[in-house]
Amino acid sequence: MRKKVLFICGSMNQTTQMHQIAGWMKDYDQYFSPFFSDGLLGTASDMGLLEFTIMGRKRSDRTLDYLRAHELQLDIGGYRHAYDLVLTCTDLIVPKHIRRRKIVLVQEGMTEPETTLYHLARNFQWIPRWVAGTATTGLSDAYEKFCVASEGYRDLFIRKGVNPAKIEVTSIPNFDNCAQYLQNDFKHHDYVLVCTSDNRETFIYENRPKNIQKYLDMADGSQLLFKLHPNENVERARREIELHAPESLVFSEGRTEEMIANSRMMIAQFSSTIFVGSALNKVVHCGLDPAELKRLTPLQNRSAAKMIADVCRTVLDG
Repeated sequence: MRKKVLFICGSMNQTTQMHQIAGWMKDYDQYFSPFFSDGLLGTASDMGLLEFTIMGRKRSDRTLDYLRAHELQLDIGGYRHAYDLVLTCTDLIVPKHIRRRKIVLVQEGMTEPETTLYHLARNFQWIPRWVAGTATTGLSDAYEKFCVASEGYRDLFIRKGVNPAKIEVTSIPNFDNCAQYLQNDFKHHDYVLVCTSDNRETFIYENRPKNIQKYLDMADGSQLLFKLHPNENVERARREIELHAPESLVFSEGRTEEMIANSRMMIAQFSSTIFVGSALNKVVHCGLDPAELKRLTPLQNRSAAKMIADVCRTVLDG
């Protein structure tokens, strides 16, 4: 019998990354699931209380639509089989029945800053890692291997306490070939791009009118183009931008990567989109030192999915 592999998806970025890796592992029996949890969080998800997360019904339904459209085998919750390997893009939550399997963790993208919550979760085991967000990525130690974006991230994760022997620098799908986005049909060029955040949807304070004024000052007369976060309240965001920056262009759909490729400067917070800007040598304003951003930017090796699949084969077959 062929060995069975479960791919745990989540956001569309996580889902498409898993699909790309699976494309290099077709000699295994593959199953896919939206992100899930057990215990209290699983109950909260079932009750519709986690709509602002990748366990929310809206994002889960979008993931399922994608998986079904590509005719991939489903195992929602990962209970159908005793899997030989599980791939996931986050270890902030690792359900108990998954912990019994071999796991390969794949870095999804940008990790959030180390706040007070990070230090609490890092130092007190009774505080769940998920309260600190992606800053605690890798700290579960529940995996066999952890595939990361760059040598810079390898150093960062080691500093946080991740076992160096478990880290493999592979780059990450969706960010390993940013030059491809330079060839596109997006009709606008030479603007200042603002990639907004979903802070308010995840209960983090943001003064959007004040930020819009800051973006206008940074643009210094250039055309502003806003690309709204997929999880953002679109109507509210459009209303604010039309009030405070009425000459701006606003998009809630479309390829963010192509918008970055056609921009002359981009502004973002802690978003993985800054990797595309950095790889394309754009001027990027994101709160990170430019040299640090370059160190963290994923390797442009155009082969991340295959390299991660090779790591998985090593874990599965030795």
